Amino acid sequence: MIKRYSLPQMQKIWSRESRFQKWLEIEILVCEAQAELGQISQEVLKEIKEKAGFDINRIDEIEKEVRHDVIAFLTNVGENIGEPSRYLHFGLTSSDILDTSLGLILKEAADILIKDWEELAEVLKQGAQRYKRALMVGRTHGMHAEPITFGFKLALFWQEAERNLKRLKEAKQIISYGKISGAVGTYAHLDPHIEKYVCEKLGLKPAPISSQILQRDRHAQFMTTLAIAGSSLEKFALEVRGLQRTEIGEVEEPFLKKQKGSSAMPHKKNPVLCERICGLARVLRGNALVSLENIPLWQERDISHSSAERIILADSTILLNYLTQEAVFIFKDLTVNPQRMQENLEKSKGIIFSQRLLLELIKKGLNREDAYKIIQKDALISEREGKDFRELLLQNRELSNYLTIKEIESCFEVGYYLEKINKVLERLGI
Repeated sequence: MIKRYSLPQMQKIWSRESRFQKWLEIEILVCEAQAELGQISQEVLKEIKEKAGFDINRIDEIEKEVRHDVIAFLTNVGENIGEPSRYLHFGLTSSDILDTSLGLILKEAADILIKDWEELAEVLKQGAQRYKRALMVGRTHGMHAEPITFGFKLALFWQEAERNLKRLKEAKQIISYGKISGAVGTYAHLDPHIEKYVCEKLGLKPAPISSQILQRDRHAQFMTTLAIAGSSLEKFALEVRGLQRTEIGEVEEPFLKKQKGSSAMPHKKNPVLCERICGLARVLRGNALVSLENIPLWQERDISHSSAERIILADSTILLNYLTQEAVFIFKDLTVNPQRMQENLEKSKGIIFSQRLLLELIKKGLNREDAYKIIQKDALISEREGKDFRELLLQNRELSNYLTIKEIESCFEVGYYLEKINKVLERLGI
């Protein structure tokens, strides 16, 4: 991933230094397990551990000749160890090292993402509490529907964040596996104890069965989880973008003191952070599709998944880390305009209370169709001519046959909606 969208902690996990260090750790752990089984003497093990090391420049130099990254790595480590290096990688295949280290990397990446989403969930929950009584109009199909509060909207986001958090924890579990089982996974030249030993030391679980590789449905589940989380972020960001539109103006993403919104128009304050989230969420979904394509491989494995994974796994974890932190910043410092929310609530001249009136008529004994016609007639006049809906209803002689003035007036009380909304939020602990 380009530096523009990379944060240091996650980027470090995917560095070549980190990757080679994990390869070396696994190779040494295999030797320790073999020493436990008496296949390597303690003296040889000690010498291997003391001399083992690598040089990235030298690995690159060797790889230019052998055109195989694991062999280049082993050759370089062997140069440092000397004669005891013959015990290194004994009975193993490259994927024993690659997939086990990948499981370790993805587990570490998942820990960062879990922490990110815990932070985002908390920010959204706090926002829901802060704005639980900030009335605004709820919109369906982009049109005014019924009153809600901004806190209600943020509570909806908070609960989705909690679901993503749960999915990330599950994805971490499904990816935290390793395998040290040899060329086709049969342990033909390895004792299963070695796999168990290595995985336990690394905090991974040994795969119950593998071919030459860990099966890629695990990685696809991990990647689709990242894509779902990214899509949730896009949903949150898209809502901010919509509410920031000039005609609406109910919220704004943070705009720093020296920030500029347009190279041409000095007045502009564009929702660029939210737009960035929406754009990059597409990359996460695209990468998830590639991970699904990686599941079917020829027989015990081919290498078609490998090249794609060098890109998608690092890029997606780095991206989601970046995007989640962007969302934390946005919702922590979001500008909320309750006055504009109230103004917009009143723009529809009261027609947003039509359902309450409809239901009151039904309670009085009218069938739904007749009640609907009475209310819809005045609602359409109000919308078309800009007249106050309540005033039209109070002058409606047909309506007065069923509802008193007081009963009509009571249908326009926003406190009714606040009470209902608060009950929902109380159930959530807000």
